[in-house]
Amino acid sequence: MTVTTLLAAFAGGAGGEAGKRALQGALNVVRRPFQRPAHLPTASSGEAELVALEEAPGDPALAQQLSIALGMRAALDPEFAGELAAWEEEAKQVRQPNGDVVFNNISGGTFSGVTIQAGRVGNFQPPPGKQG
Repeated sequence: MTVTTLLAAFAGGAGGEAGKRALQGALNVVRRPFQRPAHLPTASSGEAELVALEEAPGDPALAQQLSIALGMRAALDPEFAGELAAWEEEAKQVRQPNGDVVFNNISGGTFSGVTIQAGRVGNFQPPPGKQG
């Protein structure tokens, strides 16, 4: 999963509070001063693209624009590249063990009260036919 894919998933609400914190961490990395050598052409810091993706997380064109901006910035600023890679490693902890970011949908009835979701809980095994 790429940095941009993680950011798009978090912008779309994946990971709940942990995803929001990961997205904020990415904003903090992107907002740090851009250490671009003066002799190189101007490039986007990626902040505008990240904010746009946060506002419209399902837009693949915005995700592509963010990918290009972050790639260009990382190529021009090795310190940024290292910080972005460190953020990515930390953000991966929000994902599921198999690497998927999970979007949750509860449907098919009327629901009220608290819903709790968990991964594997102890040695609990669902009854046959009730997997998944």
